[in-house]
Amino acid sequence: MTKVTREQVLQVLVENLEPLDYTRALWEGGAAAFNRQDEWSDIDLHLVVDDEHVNEAFAVVDSALESLSPIDLKYELPQPTWHGHAQAFYRLEHGGRFLIVDLVVMQLSHPEKYLETELHGQAVVHFDKSNVVQPTEFDWETHHEMLKKRLPTLSVTFNLFQFLTLKEINRGNDLEAISFYYRFTLNPLVEVLRIKHTPERYNFSTRHIHYDLPQETIRELRELFFVEDLDDLRSKQIQAEGWFYKILSGLSEEFGVEQKLSRVD
Repeated sequence: MTKVTREQVLQVLVENLEPLDYTRALWEGGAAAFNRQDEWSDIDLHLVVDDEHVNEAFAVVDSALESLSPIDLKYELPQPTWHGHAQAFYRLEHGGRFLIVDLVVMQLSHPEKYLETELHGQAVVHFDKSNVVQPTEFDWETHHEMLKKRLPTLSVTFNLFQFLTLKEINRGNDLEAISFYYRFTLNPLVEVLRIKHTPERYNFSTRHIHYDLPQETIRELRELFFVEDLDDLRSKQIQAEGWFYKILSGLSEEFGVEQKLSRVD
């Protein structure tokens, strides 16, 4: 059986969805929206329909995909989803491991369509019958104020929770220690680095990090992420702490936030 391609998936979905009266727009996000898709990219699709036709739209998608290949796996996010839309993931039997269709079906009346270019890239539109796909202006002023409030929280929680990693290092519990290290040391470090370099995507964690942060910063982070043993972990935890407070100090000055806490030995 010939392997199903990305182009075939998109073609069959457009052919089956665009003629329907209740479909309004279909576009790609993800790697396509940043013009960096490759052979491992999935297909991130957003479909807008009249409010009462969400389930009907999924049925059409199921049928369209099955015309190309049996659906090997389908997973629907439990409702209500965190973003308020219906979402399902499809893996095709003849599509391979990486050609996953990630489909979000949005009701036309829902105000949030995730079209801020700064966050989600430039939507690749396959059809737009109702002028739905219009970039949403990013509210930098409100975002700046949110980050200004976020910095004191980061300062306090980072300062407080380093003990979790350290106590497990002292106990010799390597699995627990490294888990706490990633969660309470590296994650907030990545967040402050993002606030410095890509504040619009401050909460993206390591998602797109190789594209968002300077390469020198990535090299330094890589050294901290890969740990050999507990001695190495302790050394890198100290390095990460120092880097965190250095970045936090600069951000606190930039945002006009008082930094009261520093590293506790």
